[in-house]
Amino acid sequence: MMNLMQLLRKYCASFLIVTISALGLVACKSVTTNDTVDYKSAGAVRGPNLSYPPDLITAQADRRYIVQDGSATMSEYNAAVKKSVQMRKNVMTGIPGMRIARDGERRWLVVDKPAPELYPQVKDFWQENGFLLVIDSPSTGIMETDWAENRAKISQDFIRSTLGSMLDSLYDTGERDKYKTRLEVINPDQTEIYITQRGALEKCTTDATGNCISTIWTSRPNDPELEAVFLARLMERLGMTQEQAKAQVALPLGPKTPKAKLVQEGVNTAHIEMAAGFDRAWRDAGLALDRSNFTVEDRNRANGIYYVRYVNPKDLGDTKGFFSNLFSSKDDSSLKAKKYLVVVKSTGDNSSSVYVQGADGKPENTAAGLQLLTLLTEQMQR
Repeated sequence: MMNLMQLLRKYCASFLIVTISALGLVACKSVTTNDTVDYKSAGAVRGPNLSYPPDLITAQADRRYIVQDGSATMSEYNAAVKKSVQMRKNVMTGIPGMRIARDGERRWLVVDKPAPELYPQVKDFWQENGFLLVIDSPSTGIMETDWAENRAKISQDFIRSTLGSMLDSLYDTGERDKYKTRLEVINPDQTEIYITQRGALEKCTTDATGNCISTIWTSRPNDPELEAVFLARLMERLGMTQEQAKAQVALPLGPKTPKAKLVQEGVNTAHIEMAAGFDRAWRDAGLALDRSNFTVEDRNRANGIYYVRYVNPKDLGDTKGFFSNLFSSKDDSSLKAKKYLVVVKSTGDNSSSVYVQGADGKPENTAAGLQLLTLLTEQMQR
């Protein structure tokens, strides 16, 4: 059956529309959806049926597996917003030596500033933009937002603009986004900042007559333009003018050139070959991990190792089972993430290889290892 929130939306909206029409308030006027970005934390304003797309959802399902040096409470979020308002009253001198770097269709921010000084500012930035952090790890330079809805995608028609917040909870885009941010130390006084987006789309499952009987969450393609929007906003937050930030992001990207190839040596024995030196291979591997169902717990650039967790969506079972577990204290071992090492090795000035190892450092010559390498290859070729 259709869930309760959907039924409420359907019938309450119908009732209100009929009522307004009867009163003669409805005019033939509509406003097309604008292209702004306005997120409200899904965890803060939505019920469980729409808040968390099933991972799509990695180990967010069980907070025992969240890498979190800081906190992600609502009180902290509210405090951060108040703090940001006060900061805006001050004159920001900005950070010199800040630019957008690009490689093909990928963009990232390079800042001439130590990562420990940048991290708290980047954290405040996400909270100011309406997100709660489910991963907040200053020691690794990694943070991840919760799933949130871009409310700017909702058409501002006459009914909604007239009744305002009364109808707000009845409108839903059926889409959610979450963002990962990773700070990479290039040298003690220079930091690279990567922002990657993941999307989810709510789809109906229908019966034989075509009626929607339930909904499921599915992956939505990565949107580089959303990443660019937040890179520009972050540059503004760090002191660049809006015009300068937009101009940096708007510079043309290079051609899309696949640089990764999966080489299978046996039934479950494989590695990825890349036509790139170590620095580029390390960066591409990190972005592929960020855009996939991986959580980077730590990394060692000197040894070329990413320490990751991975939750196979197939292990989560059906959506109803997932949601019942999400808000229950009952233990469910099927939600435990497995740990792996993703190893990047230089094989020449313009060549590198990527391997997947088990948590013990031994080659992961299993079906799971091959699956992970296949997933990473697909992401690197996008």
